[in-house]
Amino acid sequence: MPGMPTRLEGRIRLAGGWRLVFLACVAAACLALAGCARQPAGEPADQAAKPEAGKTRTAAKPAARPEKVKKPAPRVEKKISTAPPPAPRPAPRPAKPRPTPPADEGRGPPEPLAAGGDADFNQPPVLAKRQMVTAANPLAARAGLEILRKGGSAVDAAIATQMVLNLVEPQSSGIGGGGFLLHYAAKSGKIETYDGRETAPAASTPDMFMDMDGKRRKMFEVLAGGLPVGVPGLLAMLGMAHKEHGKLPWAELFGPAIRLARDGFAISPRLNRLIQRSRHLKTFGPATAYFFTPDGVPKPAGTVLINRALARTFRLIADQGPKAFYQGDLAREMVAAITGAPHNPGRMTVEDLAAYRVVKREPLCSLYRNWAVCGMPPPTSGGVATLQILGILQGMDLAKVKPGSARAVHLLTQASRLAFADRNLYLADPAFASVPTSRLIDPGYLASRAKLIPDDASLGKAAPGKFSRRSGRLAPDDAPGAPSTTHLNVVDKAGNAVSMTSSIAHAFGSKLMVRGFMLNNHMTDFSFLPGRDGRLVANRVEPGKRPRSSMSPTLVFDGSGKLVLAVGSPGGPRIIGFVAKTLIAALDWKLDIQAAISLPHFINRNGPTDLEKGRPIAELLGALEDLGHRVRVRNLNSGLHAIRVTPAGLSGGADPRREGVALGD
Repeated sequence: MPGMPTRLEGRIRLAGGWRLVFLACVAAACLALAGCARQPAGEPADQAAKPEAGKTRTAAKPAARPEKVKKPAPRVEKKISTAPPPAPRPAPRPAKPRPTPPADEGRGPPEPLAAGGDADFNQPPVLAKRQMVTAANPLAARAGLEILRKGGSAVDAAIATQMVLNLVEPQSSGIGGGGFLLHYAAKSGKIETYDGRETAPAASTPDMFMDMDGKRRKMFEVLAGGLPVGVPGLLAMLGMAHKEHGKLPWAELFGPAIRLARDGFAISPRLNRLIQRSRHLKTFGPATAYFFTPDGVPKPAGTVLINRALARTFRLIADQGPKAFYQGDLAREMVAAITGAPHNPGRMTVEDLAAYRVVKREPLCSLYRNWAVCGMPPPTSGGVATLQILGILQGMDLAKVKPGSARAVHLLTQASRLAFADRNLYLADPAFASVPTSRLIDPGYLASRAKLIPDDASLGKAAPGKFSRRSGRLAPDDAPGAPSTTHLNVVDKAGNAVSMTSSIAHAFGSKLMVRGFMLNNHMTDFSFLPGRDGRLVANRVEPGKRPRSSMSPTLVFDGSGKLVLAVGSPGGPRIIGFVAKTLIAALDWKLDIQAAISLPHFINRNGPTDLEKGRPIAELLGALEDLGHRVRVRNLNSGLHAIRVTPAGLSGGADPRREGVALGD
């Protein structure tokens, strides 16, 4: 990637020939390391670009795809590691029944399947020739496609899609929250990342979530009100991305959301369920009036919901730009709602809002077999942890492991244990903590971690890796994280791509509504305890700091530098496992992108192994217990969305567990 230092026998700058260097690096690694099953140098590494098998859904009236133009390849950090493949496992025995733990809103309750009853896990991918949007709601995806049809860029479409998501999926994301965006420019091959994560107000203190006795408060006690609100960053991030990559006027991108807010939209079954399940939404007047009837009953699914206040807010921002959000009357009104909240009043000031800045960071990229996988660096843990899981599995021949088998679950969950052990100790905002990012994804380090995985037993609680004396001076943080998030992908007709994950934290965020939108409660992503046993937690609260996240927007490229895949998901810390599983299903197991998304989930965050309730994977409970796993069967409600680029065009997938769709031309 132009301007990005690339590691190859030390840190050097590549002037060109990315594909040749990529293949040479693979060949050199194969000669140096035992057990490497790679294709020979000189053969194109294009496995990920093969046409996808199975049934397909074709997007409405696809147009002819323009003739391809050879594009410069992204230059990324080259990393590879190998280890001997594990021996095969015996077939699993039937699972024993196990009760599902009760839901707890403060720790991210399990959610029902997609709207309308059982999800369709056998649907084929959607195909398009030129351009595509995947998003968590059909109305939002249509808005993005409308912008693409007008000649808008991938960033333009992402902005329009996000504004509609703010309206129709208010429990998950919006301008009152934050996010992370990856952008790929097809013409230059440049990959850029935009950090729009919330920041802690200047008056924040490390003990702000502790009680008078010095004990951490419970999540349900602090997730609502003004105290958990971080300074929102989403709108500033989108404004910067539009300035650098937008084609259509900023104001035009708000048109679809303004029309829907003014004319109304039908409450979806999923939104209705989440309104019913929220403990605190009735506590605050504006939200109560919007989501409930005068009798205090949640407005039923199908009710047309009109949000004139949000329409006016969007019109203001459309006309004046992001500054209208961070300065002036709107900023003062947000601060008044936060500091004057009847429950947990907060500490934000208008100066905090005015001081917010987006951070552009170097993308975090690593080799996985024949592909370059790129994600976000800290303060999100998603990029590091996902690349760690892939790197730990690098030397294992997963193509020979059956998807959904006990062997597959064992290997992936143990790799995830190791990644989460490091995540919980080291990862935090790099402006406030010394995060050993490069060392955490170093192939030699990951190869050594892979050797810790027993072939026939669970690791149990994994210990973090040790890099220096400082490692012993940190305490781990296992803050649960927030599940209410959204993910979208866009590929435009020029081949530019966006992978973006955004969030307001828990369902409906802080439950504070200002001018038609919800404010986040992402301060609860910090550790509630600043330290343990005389050791500091890297992810403790500090003024101006960005809380650790698990958001994992991801882009994948093949050996010739061509874009292969854009993917991401909501789900709190489970995002990491959702994305890693989908990458392995698509790249190693060669599933079409919809099948990769629909594949049953299995998650481990260095604790119990969770199997997706109601899916065949749950039958592995007994076989995994025989290996020493502590197993839970529960709802694993991801919201994965992905776009795969193939020689025939674009192939899109949306998670059947929620309400999302893929749309394209």
